[in-house]
Amino acid sequence: MLYFEGVVREAIHHLKYRGCAELAEPLGRVMADYLKEHLMPADVVVPVPLHITRLRERGYNQAALLAHAMARYSSLAVEERALIRERATASQVGLSAEERRLNVKGAFRCIGTGVGGKRVLLIDDVCTTGATLEACAVALYEAGARSVQALTLARAR
Repeated sequence: MLYFEGVVREAIHHLKYRGCAELAEPLGRVMADYLKEHLMPADVVVPVPLHITRLRERGYNQAALLAHAMARYSSLAVEERALIRERATASQVGLSAEERRLNVKGAFRCIGTGVGGKRVLLIDDVCTTGATLEACAVALYEAGARSVQALTLARAR
C-alpha cells in the first residue's frame, strides 16, 4: 500500500482530524484499486470501529468511510456494526509497540452473526505496529470468522 508520510500522511490527517470526510471517496478508490491488483478473497468488509465517545467527538469513523468507499468500487458488503470497540482506549500516537498492544487488548467485541463462517477484510486508515488490527482479528475469530485479512490505506515505514 502507501507509506504514512508526506502527502498521504497529510491527507489522512485531514480526513481524521480536520473534518474532511470527502477525502474518503478518493482514498477509498485507491484502496479498491490496490485490492483489484492484490487479490484478498473476502465475503464481507469490516471497518475498525471507534469508541462511541471518539465517534461523537469526530462525527464519523474514518475507517468506516474508507470501507464504504472501497466497497462501492469492489462490490463487497460492509458490516459496519459487526465489530464494536467496547472499551475506550488511549490514543496510540506516541506509544511503543508493546504499549499499543496492551492498550487495545480486549477492547473489541463482535455483536450479531454477521461474520460467522465468513472471510473478513478488516479496514483501517493506518497500520503502525498492527496492534489494533490484531486485537480486532482476535474478536472476529472469536465470533467465528473463517479468515481475517487486513487492508489499510497506509503503513509506517
